[in-house]
Parts: sequence; structure tokens; C-alpha cells
Amino acid sequence: MISTLRRRARRATAALAALAAASLALTACLYAAIPEEDAAVGPQAPADIPADLEGFYSQEPQWTSCGDGFECAIVASPLDWDDPAFGVIELSVVRHAAGGGAPIGSLLTNPGGPGASGVDLVRDSLDFAVGQSVIDTYDVVGFDPRGVGESTAVACLDPAEMDAYLYDIPAAPRGSAEWEAELEERNRAFADACEANSDGILPFITTENSARDMDLLRAVLGDDKLNFLGYSYGTFLGATYAELYPENVGRLVLDGAIDPAVSGLDVGTIQGVGFENALRAFMADCLDMAECPFRGSVDQAMSDLGALLASVDRSPLPAADGRMLGADSLLTAIIAALYSEGNWPYLTTALSDALQGDPEVAFQLADFYNGRQAGEYLDNSTEAFRAYNCMDYPNDITDEEEAAAEALLAAEAPTVAPYWSGPDPCEVWPYDPTGTRGEIAAEGAAPIVVVGTTGDPATPYEWSVALAEQLASGVLVTNVGEGHTGYNKGNACVDDAVEAYLVDGVVPAEGLCG
Repeated sequence: MISTLRRRARRATAALAALAAASLALTACLYAAIPEEDAAVGPQAPADIPADLEGFYSQEPQWTSCGDGFECAIVASPLDWDDPAFGVIELSVVRHAAGGGAPIGSLLTNPGGPGASGVDLVRDSLDFAVGQSVIDTYDVVGFDPRGVGESTAVACLDPAEMDAYLYDIPAAPRGSAEWEAELEERNRAFADACEANSDGILPFITTENSARDMDLLRAVLGDDKLNFLGYSYGTFLGATYAELYPENVGRLVLDGAIDPAVSGLDVGTIQGVGFENALRAFMADCLDMAECPFRGSVDQAMSDLGALLASVDRSPLPAADGRMLGADSLLTAIIAALYSEGNWPYLTTALSDALQGDPEVAFQLADFYNGRQAGEYLDNSTEAFRAYNCMDYPNDITDEEEAAAEALLAAEAPTVAPYWSGPDPCEVWPYDPTGTRGEIAAEGAAPIVVVGTTGDPATPYEWSVALAEQLASGVLVTNVGEGHTGYNKGNACVDDAVEAYLVDGVVPAEGLCG
């Protein structure tokens, strides 16, 4: 089975892209009380909202200062949107008041994942999330989706257990029956811990429920329409919202799109090819520099990298903290750096050092990807990622489809393919998936701008093309370049197009910037 561990390539991009500017020194709780309908003094529920949701839609958040220009609040949402009386979860929200002082509305953001914190994105990296004209025009809002971060969160393993899960190297040879059995047991223990520690929220951690939460936030913030900027997985969240509430769509920008019709197996396969291609682009750049540890053609350099991966797979490299760098952790480090072209120098250093037997920089990159710092985990993104994907993606892959995917990977991604497969963790998840895969048209929605990057390794350009074509009102903007996502990354054409739409409502021409 194509491992969903490698589908973690869809993770949020904000922290990873910021790595280029950083030094390489680098519980869940459930509340039973549903808001009282007569307690609201602010937003009122729309007339067509069912009576059992009026209390949620009419609630007034209690905003408190949480930094210069930032306010934070907690919004209550139904745990089960099909049964609002069943229970309540909390959504953590932060907003930055429009710099111009007269906002045209709120702009919700999502940095991706699933599992990345929108609160952290806005509170810690506002100018990375959006450009200055957007900051001046909107109240920019970040929120942690259900199951994530400061909202009612999925909880699984403690730091030591997470270290063992993510970094320990199986004792059995890769690909053997014993190796498969060991990984399956690890996945089962992880799933069991999530079930035991997440207070019953796991079956409700789905993109559809999160999209419904966004409509609640729209109303509570006092907006008639939802304005939204979603990156990576956030594009699937935004497209799902548009399908559910086309009449409530304001100005939506979906950057680094996921094709909602692609199966989980194909997601993993296509991403494997995408990272192979990104590696080749990195190698072509690296070979022009004196400090590059590889020589010859790109093909020769890729072959040498494959030999390095095979070498650490056979003989892992010891780090100062006692961990051993095997092929899986080295590949995670490579993936982390490939999210942004600005991070390529760190990858050059990591690979140069690994060739000399030093794994420290590679571990720093892998730790950054996994949200690990000084032996602790800064967020629950790994747990939330698993929870969403195991509920969103149907587990209906045939043996024939699996074999075809393996063959495609071997042919088109020969460097990463040996380390891209393994037991699917979702096969032992405690709940059956409820999500479906299919095209999203969002008939009746206002124009939706889709941004695709031609060299995007995590959400390949073809997915942005596909989503723009599926959406009845989709418009494609093309960022020609490398790295994950395209807006606010230095391409003036893309930035101008996105901001003209968000700020002034100017719909870009189809295919602009390509």
C-alpha cells in the first residue's frame, strides 16, 4: 500500500518556507454546553438556519487582546453537525484588524495540512500569509480547524512515543513480512492512542464538518459572504465550502490546489513523482555550484543520491542525541527542503554532511517538518493530519490499482520509490471513512481564483488546472517556478492578480501569469 505517511507532503507550508530565513540552530477537551440563544447580543442567525443551530450562529465571541493588533476568541461549534445537540467543540480564532481602519470584511485563512494552525499563521506570520494591501483592507482571520492546535484537538502520543513512531528504524529488512508486521503494529498503537486520548472527537474530524465550521465563523464574524484564502489542503477545505454553501461564497482564492477527484492512492503516487521532479530541479541547480556534493549530469547525481539513501538504509547514521538517521528520516528531510526553493541551500548542506557521516542538519530539517524542537512537539499536526485523511479518503483501493501505482512510482520516481511505500495507517483507524472523492463544481458560486505553481512538488500544477476546470466559476492563475504554492512568494504578476481580486474584486483573466 502507498503509505499515507508520505501523503504528509500535503502539510502546511508556512513554517517550512520561513525556514529559509531562520537559523538552523534551530488536549483535547469537550464541552457539553450549547450556547444559549438569548445570550447573543451580536450576530444573529440567518432566517434559513434550523432552530437547533440558531444558538451557535447567534453567539457573540468574547474578544481579548493577544498581541499588538491581534484579538483572540473561542467560538463554539457543534461536534456533530447532523446532531447539534450531541456535543460542542471549541474553535480557536485570531483576527488582525484591518490596517486601513475600515475593513471591507473578514478574510479567513487556512495554511494547509490538514493539521496546520491558522492561528499560528496569522498571529506569528501575518505578512507571510498575505500581502500588505490585504492586511490594510481586511480583518485577517486565522482559525485552528476542529481537531487542530488550540481548538478542541486530536491527541495521541507523548513526545517520547512520537519520537519512536516517527524516527525509530524497524529491526526487520525493508519490504519483508516482518517489516510490514512491525509497521502495522506501530500504526495500530498510534490509532489506539488517538482513540484513547481524543475524547470521542475522531469520527467528527472531517473536512466537511470543518467547512461547516467556516460558515459558522462567517456568520459569527458578521459577514454575509465568506472571503477565504486557502493554501494546499486549504484549497480542498475552501472548495468543499463552496460546494456546500455556493450562495455564501465571496472572494475565494485557492493556492496550491488539491484535486478533489483524486483518490488517496493517486495522491501519494502523484506526489512521489512530484518530489522526484523537484529533486531533479534541485540537482540541476546544485550542480552549478562549487559546494554541491554531487558531480556529473543530473541523472548521475540522482543515482548518487539514491546510493546515499540506500547506504543509510543499510547503515543508519548516529546523531548526538542517540537517534539514528535512516532512509525514511533522510527522505523526510529532503521533502522538507523541497517545499521552497529558498531552502535548497540547507538541503545541499544536509546531503553534504550526510555523505561525510554527519546526520545533524538532516535531522534538523526532518524535525522542522515534524514540528519537533528540543525533543518536544510544537503542535499536533501529525495527529490531526492522520485524523482528517483517514476520515476523508475512502479506503477502497484494489490490489490491481496498488500494483499499478507501485509500477508507476518505480518508473517515474526511481530515487524516492523504494522509501515511499508501506502499510497504510488508515487501515487500522478506529472509524471508517465518511468522505468521498469526486469533482467539485460549486454551481452558483462567485468567481473562485485557483493559483497553481508549475514546479510544485506537493500539490502538482495539474491539480490546480483540474480544480479550476471543475469549478463552474473557477479561474486559473499560473505561477511559473519551483516550490509549494504561488501567492506572496515574489511573483509580482501572481501577487497583483490575487490582491486585485481580494481587494477590488477584479477577476483575473484565465491563465494569467503563465
